[in-house]
Amino acid sequence: MSSLSNSQANSQLGSPLEKVLAPDSIAIIGASNDPTKRGYKAMMGLMDGGYEGDIYPINPKADTILGKKAYASVAMMPPHVDMALICTPAKTIPSLIEQCGAMKVKGAIILASGFGEVDEAGAKLEQDVLDAAKQAGVRIIGPNTSGLFNLHKKVNLLALDNVKPGDVGIISQSGNMLLSLALEAQSNGHIGFSTYVGPGNQTDVGFADYLAYLGDDQNTGVATFYVEGFKDGRAFLDEARKTSQKKPVVVYKSGSTEAGQKAASSHTGALAGSYQMTVDLLEQAGVSVVANSDEILPVAEGLGLLQHASGKRVAVLADGGGQATIASDRISEAGLELAELEPATRLSLSQILFPQASLVNPIDVAGSTDANPGLLSKCMAILAADKNVDMVFLVGMFGGYGIRFAKELIEEELQCADEMIALSKETAKPLIIDSLYAHIKPEPLERLRQAGLPVYASIEHAVKIMAALGERGEYLKYNQHQARKASLTVNQASVDALANAKAQGRDLFEFEAKNLLSSYRLDVAKEIIVRDAAELDDAYAEFGDIPLVMKVVSKDILHKSDAGGVKLNLTGKDALYAARESILASCFAYKADADIEGVLITPMARKGTEVIIGMSQDPIFGPVLMFGLGGIFVEILKDVSFRAIPLSRYDAITMIDQIKASKLFEGVRGELPVDKDALVDLLLTVSAIIENHPDISELDLNPVIAYDKGYAIVDARIIVDQEK
Repeated sequence: MSSLSNSQANSQLGSPLEKVLAPDSIAIIGASNDPTKRGYKAMMGLMDGGYEGDIYPINPKADTILGKKAYASVAMMPPHVDMALICTPAKTIPSLIEQCGAMKVKGAIILASGFGEVDEAGAKLEQDVLDAAKQAGVRIIGPNTSGLFNLHKKVNLLALDNVKPGDVGIISQSGNMLLSLALEAQSNGHIGFSTYVGPGNQTDVGFADYLAYLGDDQNTGVATFYVEGFKDGRAFLDEARKTSQKKPVVVYKSGSTEAGQKAASSHTGALAGSYQMTVDLLEQAGVSVVANSDEILPVAEGLGLLQHASGKRVAVLADGGGQATIASDRISEAGLELAELEPATRLSLSQILFPQASLVNPIDVAGSTDANPGLLSKCMAILAADKNVDMVFLVGMFGGYGIRFAKELIEEELQCADEMIALSKETAKPLIIDSLYAHIKPEPLERLRQAGLPVYASIEHAVKIMAALGERGEYLKYNQHQARKASLTVNQASVDALANAKAQGRDLFEFEAKNLLSSYRLDVAKEIIVRDAAELDDAYAEFGDIPLVMKVVSKDILHKSDAGGVKLNLTGKDALYAARESILASCFAYKADADIEGVLITPMARKGTEVIIGMSQDPIFGPVLMFGLGGIFVEILKDVSFRAIPLSRYDAITMIDQIKASKLFEGVRGELPVDKDALVDLLLTVSAIIENHPDISELDLNPVIAYDKGYAIVDARIIVDQEK
């Protein structure tokens, strides 16, 4: 099913999606006086919530619904209603959408299930709904949606109690997840929501549309998504790149992208479609991805309040050694750094803390604050002034000194809280507070929360928020103005080679793949294709007595090693003849009817660090590039990273640095460091090649041997899309 584009919808409707999600008038189709019906609950939610717009109940059997005049049909209500909530069964929906279109209704929320999520008949019905929507010019939310609320507009179609207006926008494929977040916010007491939508089947309006709306919504400070599966991941990535420049975007992706997995014919194909790939691509687009469901709201709150940090260096201020140690461990695991404090900072701290206090980050006040908790704000100010510090993290029992030691300390804690609030307004550096007493909500902590300082009861949550702040700051700093790689001039010979292979219903032979790479000035070793034994003498004359590699060339043998189609370290003419006979015998034993073009002979590559570069056309996200540790271990270790094509230089640098094996590139046990600049240029060129040649379905360069200067592409495989 295809959906209406934003431009199509706006040209048809004459109004943006905002009028659907923030309506001034609402029709309830299927409104009811029966408290067990959804049409009743929706009416009550609007009326109890103080909705100030017009409400039009539609029910052929009632004159009034909850005191509101009822209309017997859609055709009898006033025209130009912004949004209709449809509470009737699935089979009624196509006709109702047509009727809504006739009355110039801008959008409809379809609660009913029984569509494509059920069976083929449901899929047909869903297509009928979409066709009706296109014809009528009506935007569709759902079907199979849990509903919508817009609390700043006082639209509460879920009749959900105890939710307060705020700046967290939520799009969730799970109604229960929304309920969980609403209850968590209620317990927190300070988190509020702007808009919630259950996207349902996304027959028309999809995640990218919702993100665009939240990105432009002045009442939304952070756009938050619970995603079970993307239908158009590429559209979401494109929109996320725009929105993440304006405000934070948080995503929790449940499970792995099974829709993106497919029968793999290469290493890249085997590893693409994974959960890790989805995370990498989202983060490339500036999205903050949370790994656990209980992190969704804390991270959204923290990013909404603090936006970003200028770096990843954290100063930890603790009133207990245990929590200082825990915080340090979690900070290191999260990819953050313990800031190296300036000597002047340590001197200033020493002048107000006990002599036994630890002045090496993490700072342990060692009892200095037991009778004087006001010192904490002074210490925070000193740390925030350090140029080596990007964030200040207070852990311990602040807010509980008056409870733990003496009631008289409460006033000092309140004054200390006021000083922290004042400091937060003076510095651009995030101040994060973790307290043992956060659950109890003592007055000093509540004062901080009311002033917009984040307070947490979990060191792990706080560190996750700091990691998100640092990552977002880094993204904004390095990626905001990074241009994508300029397009390479299309090489016509490469176009012809792909077209020829496609016409023959095959993929590129290895030598053809390497010729294509060479045409874009990539470093490929010289090689000779030998089609019969008589040509072996010419190959020997060309290369001489140096160690050579011989590989089978066959459209029917993709994994050459598995078929015995590779021979290494061949020296001398006799070795070449023997290797050719052995390869042919092994390959015919592997596949008796194999069409063998010949054998490929090339010099053995010298020792270096093996990496893999691959590309696959993911059905959800489009062309995706992979980088990782190469050779035979790629599928075992799965130490890889992914980026969506096209890449920026920043993308290429970070995908190299991301893998665990990146430490090998710095040089170990006397080895010279790898030429990372050459690898970055290689990744960017491969990205541009894929843009030039959309007929390339998959590409594997494995291994690429990286050296201290340059690299060598040892093996190359290019799979041609036979369907485009």
